[in-house]
Amino acid sequence: MEGPAPGRTVQAILQTVIMGIRGLMSFVEDHSNEFFTDLKLRDTKIVIDGYALFHRLCFNSNLELRYGGDYDSFADVAQKFFESLLACNICPYVVLDGGCDISDKKLKTLKDRAREKIQMAHSLSVGGGGYVCPLLIREAFIQVLIKLQVSFVQCFSEADRDIMTLANHWNCPVLSSDSDFCIFDLKSGFCPLNSFQWRNVNTLKGTQDCYIPAKCFSLDALCHHFSNMNKSLLPLFAVLCGNDHINLPIIETFLSKVRLPLGATSSKGRRHHRVLGLLNWLSHFADPTEALDNVLKYLPKKDRENVKEILCCSMEEYQQSQVELQDFFQYGTYACPAALNLDLPEWVLVALAKGQLSPFISDALVLRRTILHTQVENMQQPNAHRISLPIRQIIYGLLLNASPHLENTSWNVLPSQPLAFSEVERINRNIKTSTVNAVELPKDHSDLSKLTELSLAKRQILLLETLKVKQTILEPIPSSLKLPISVSCYWLQHTEGKAKLHHLQALLLGMLMGPLHAIINSPDKEDLREDGARMLYEEFQRVKEQTRPGTRLDLDTAHIFCQWQCCLQMGMYLNQLLSTPLPEPDLTRLYSGSLVHGLCRQLLTSTSVESLLSMCPEAKQLYEHLFNATRSYAPAELFLPKGKSNSKKKRQKRHGTSWSKNRVGTTSDTRCWYEGSNRFGLLMVENLEEHIEVSELE
Repeated sequence: MEGPAPGRTVQAILQTVIMGIRGLMSFVEDHSNEFFTDLKLRDTKIVIDGYALFHRLCFNSNLELRYGGDYDSFADVAQKFFESLLACNICPYVVLDGGCDISDKKLKTLKDRAREKIQMAHSLSVGGGGYVCPLLIREAFIQVLIKLQVSFVQCFSEADRDIMTLANHWNCPVLSSDSDFCIFDLKSGFCPLNSFQWRNVNTLKGTQDCYIPAKCFSLDALCHHFSNMNKSLLPLFAVLCGNDHINLPIIETFLSKVRLPLGATSSKGRRHHRVLGLLNWLSHFADPTEALDNVLKYLPKKDRENVKEILCCSMEEYQQSQVELQDFFQYGTYACPAALNLDLPEWVLVALAKGQLSPFISDALVLRRTILHTQVENMQQPNAHRISLPIRQIIYGLLLNASPHLENTSWNVLPSQPLAFSEVERINRNIKTSTVNAVELPKDHSDLSKLTELSLAKRQILLLETLKVKQTILEPIPSSLKLPISVSCYWLQHTEGKAKLHHLQALLLGMLMGPLHAIINSPDKEDLREDGARMLYEEFQRVKEQTRPGTRLDLDTAHIFCQWQCCLQMGMYLNQLLSTPLPEPDLTRLYSGSLVHGLCRQLLTSTSVESLLSMCPEAKQLYEHLFNATRSYAPAELFLPKGKSNSKKKRQKRHGTSWSKNRVGTTSDTRCWYEGSNRFGLLMVENLEEHIEVSELE
């Protein structure tokens, strides 16, 4: 998918993805000359809305979005972005949203977004336009930040107020796409991402100093335009206009009764009827109290007190935050009153702030409700997340007894179902909320506050048992690939879509990109391996490039790889929750959708694994280790000749050797796939009897 969705710009799509005030961003941009000043940004700190940035980079960089994520290409774009800032001596501080707060006030908005995402994913899946972030884009983004040593924090819940408070403390601008930042009173202003020209670094005349051309929104100019209105009225404007925190049908009653003065309306102004009308109307009042009293006049008396309370609460979202993020960036301490009130374990709060645990975990912890994001998958099949349900049930089991403060909260309305968690998931082309029961775990695993005290061996056993993998098969695997291979073994055992041999081969070949990259970039330039590694790396890049233009998406293949990503996502979340008993894989070199889909096509038509890997013996050996580890968990039919497949000769060429006729999974089936490596065969069965078989957890 190269261009934008038909009839919609990237900016328009971003406005539906990035939450904010309906219609406000397009209104102020239509009046760009009045409300924005030109900036030459350099020599400054800048506070960046991380959620808005990774969406912008993902959707506005001509990245392929149909194949589940080209995380390597995304990482390259993100790196170039931060290099541009560095060239201009701009010091970035990235602030990411966390989970939903205890009130869950944005649930309706989140469900609406989930429905829109399903429609866009469907459009992409059938060859149309659309913008859907790959499933693990947030995790890949955090890995890029860590690699580049960019300072970042993950807030406990929504980040907007914390961003505003930090930017005002440091007197520096905010970079975002969220129109809420047009309401906040920011000392150094708000720079929208769509006019932040980081790809166009300029030099000041007569100097070596670089700058990024940007536009800065002026709140004073907006207020001046509307009869010098009091800026403290703007939070009321935001909640009346409609933002993500409030959904009051009774506001429509007010809007239908009040005569909103439009002022001098141009043709452009008609589409901003509500924004213009409300700003003109509010400009007649001295302060929010007077304006609010006038709003309530239009409502039935019985509703006024309740509506007043809701509006006042919503307006508080635009006030300064109590969280002082500067303390986190200077001293590593993160204190959020809302989080502290829940009495969660200290290690959990620290891990959340450092991005070492996902907002998925905090949603499950605080709300017992999670949202499972749709990918570009086959909408006629059950959603791809079904495959990873057993992993999620273990995650939920670990979170069951987090804090006594969470036991009497509003969501816990089912005392008869103490193990129940809710999941918002796709069904066909809509969403539904399903109830899932956590798995009850042994006592030493069920106290979240003491989870980090468990021995590494115990944490690793729980992880591998959940993934249904024996530790012995991981011994020949490089540490960076142990988790992805474990996840792949789980996927092969569970795949409802029935992965074929070429799917497994393509996935494992794609995993070679990281090791190849490491060989090519090793400081030892005398390394004789480098030439073969470079040739294979370049061949993979060619396959990836050929996949892009106008190739039709194979929906069944897409769905199978979506299922694999769901397994990887939950495998990573469980691994993080257990304080990484296995190293976290580098997503930016692990999976490239365009490459893996392209390899699938080639393996079905013209290429064999052997011919591809013949140029690089090191890659061939590693591939064989990966393949042997996974094949012992694959269903036997994966290796059976297909009636409609290519000729027997081609099949044998592709497989390299005839397959064992023994049942897959027995020790006799773990003998090596290539000659001269009985040593590997021994590794596979060594200590097998010593491995403690614990009964299944469920």
